[in-house]
Amino acid sequence: MKFDVREYRREDFATLYQIDQVCFPKEIAYTRFELAYYMRRRQAFTLVATARQPKASSKSKPAEEESAGFIVAESRDTVGHIITIDVLPKFRRHGLGSLLLNAAEKRLQESGSLQVELETATDNTPAHTFYKRHGYVQTDTLPDYYPNGLGALVMKKNLRTQG
Repeated sequence: MKFDVREYRREDFATLYQIDQVCFPKEIAYTRFELAYYMRRRQAFTLVATARQPKASSKSKPAEEESAGFIVAESRDTVGHIITIDVLPKFRRHGLGSLLLNAAEKRLQESGSLQVELETATDNTPAHTFYKRHGYVQTDTLPDYYPNGLGALVMKKNLRTQG
C-alpha cells in the first residue's frame, strides 16, 4: 500500500469530518463546526493522506485513491500545536500516522516552531505509546479537558534537535 500526503482541498471536508467521526468516540469527535473552525484558524494547516491500492481486476488500470487520514496543526509563534491526527482503522499500523506527524512537524519547523505540543485523552494508551515513540514527553495533565469529563495529557517535543 502506498500513501501520499497533500494539502487539504475544500472538497475534502465532508470526508475528513466522517474520518474524525470514525476515529474518535462521539463525546470527543469534533462537530462539523469545530473541525471547520480549527482548520480555518489563521496559522493552521491541514494535510490529507491518501492510500493508493492497485485494482485487483487489472494491472493496467490506475490505482484507486482513498482518503486514509489527516492531520490539523497550527504554528503559534515558536510553539506548534497538533490539533488532531486521524487515521482510519484499516490504515493503522502501516506507518501512516508517522508519515502525517513527520510532515506536520517539518512544516511547523519551517514556519519557525521550536517545539510542538498536543493533547491526548488520558485513556488513549495507543496514542501515548505512538507519541512517546516519536520523541514526545508528557508535561502536564488537564482534568476535564474533553466534554465528557475525560482528562488529557499534554505532550511536547523539542523540534530544535530535529534534522
